[in-house]
Amino acid sequence: MKYDLRFPIVIAALLVVGLMTVSTAALSPRASSGIFTKQLLGVALAALPIGLLWWAGRDRIYRYAPHLFAAALGLQASTFVIGKEVNGQRNWILLGPLQFQPLEILKFALILMLAVVLAGGYKGLSTYARAFAVFLPAAGLVVVHDFGGAMVLGVMFGVMLLAARIPAWHALVAVAALAVVVPTVLYPHLEPYQQKRLTIFLDPYADPRGAGYQVIQSTIAVGSGGLQGKGYKQGSQSHNGFLPEAHTDFAVSTWLEEQGFVGGVIVLVLYGALLWGLAGMAAEAPRLQDQILFAGVLGQVGFQVIENVGAALSVLPLTGITLPLISYGLSSLVSTLATLGLAYVVHRDRFEGQL
Repeated sequence: MKYDLRFPIVIAALLVVGLMTVSTAALSPRASSGIFTKQLLGVALAALPIGLLWWAGRDRIYRYAPHLFAAALGLQASTFVIGKEVNGQRNWILLGPLQFQPLEILKFALILMLAVVLAGGYKGLSTYARAFAVFLPAAGLVVVHDFGGAMVLGVMFGVMLLAARIPAWHALVAVAALAVVVPTVLYPHLEPYQQKRLTIFLDPYADPRGAGYQVIQSTIAVGSGGLQGKGYKQGSQSHNGFLPEAHTDFAVSTWLEEQGFVGGVIVLVLYGALLWGLAGMAAEAPRLQDQILFAGVLGQVGFQVIENVGAALSVLPLTGITLPLISYGLSSLVSTLATLGLAYVVHRDRFEGQL
C-alpha cells in the first residue's frame, strides 16, 4: 500500500522548528532546566501511542472510544483532588519526575467520542442530546481551571457539529446566542485576572507593568526581528529574560525575533500545508464519521494556531493556548502528535469495510 508522505514530512518540519525554538528559549533565565531534553523525550514518547494507533486500525479505535473517553474524564476530574497548580491553574498531575495535563488526553478522547456519537449525521434534536451529553461533562471539568482549554474544546465541538450536517440556521442561532451569553453571563463570572487577560490586548499599555507586560514584550520581540531576524540563538528579548513564557505561550515570538518575517512566513506556510492536508483527508473520506473526525482535528489544530499567533501579535486575547508542535510541553506535544497520527491512520483505513 502506498502512503502519502507529504503529511508526515510537514509535521516533521514543524517539529524541527519547535526544537530550534525550545533550544534557544532554554537560554532564557526564566526557562526551567532541561526543557530541550524533555521536548526531545516528548517526540520519542509520541511513538508509543502512534504505534498503538497504527496497529489498532480505524475500526478498533472507534470501538474503544467510549472507554478512552471515560478514562480521560476520570483523569480530568482527578485534578480537583490531586492536581498541581501551575500559573494559577490547577490542571496538572505529577507522574514521578514528569507532569502532564489530562486536558491533552481529553482533547484526543473527545474528538474520537464525538465522531462516534455523530456518525449518523444530523437526525433531529436527538443528535444534539447525544452530542451535548458527551461535550458538557468534558467542558464543565475544564472551564473551572482552564478557560483557554475550554475554548479549544468548544471550537472542536462546533466544527464537528457543522461537519455532521446540522442545519445552517441552527449554527447561526448558536453564534448569536454565544454573542449574547459570553459577555453578559460568562465573562462577569470569570476571575479578575482572567478578565484582564481577555481584554488587555486592546490596550496593553493601560497596564504596562502588569497584565499588559507579556503582550508588550512579545510585540517588541516580533518587531525587533525585522525581515530576516537576528539569527539562531541571537534573540535578546528571550535570552535576557524580558519575554515571559518564551518557550510556551510566546514560542512564536521567540522564533520571529530570531528568524524574522521570512521565518514567520515559512511557519505559516507549514501550518497551512498541515491544515490543507487534513481538509484533503476529510474530502477523500467516503464515510461521514471519518469526515467528522477530521473536522475535529482540523478545528483543534487550526484554532490553537490562530489564537496563539494572534495573541503573540496582540490582535487576539491572551488565553494561554500553546502553539501545536512548536511550543514546549511534553503532554501537549505527545497529544498533538497522537491526534495527527490518528487522522493519518483513519485516512489509511478509509476504504476498509466499504462495499
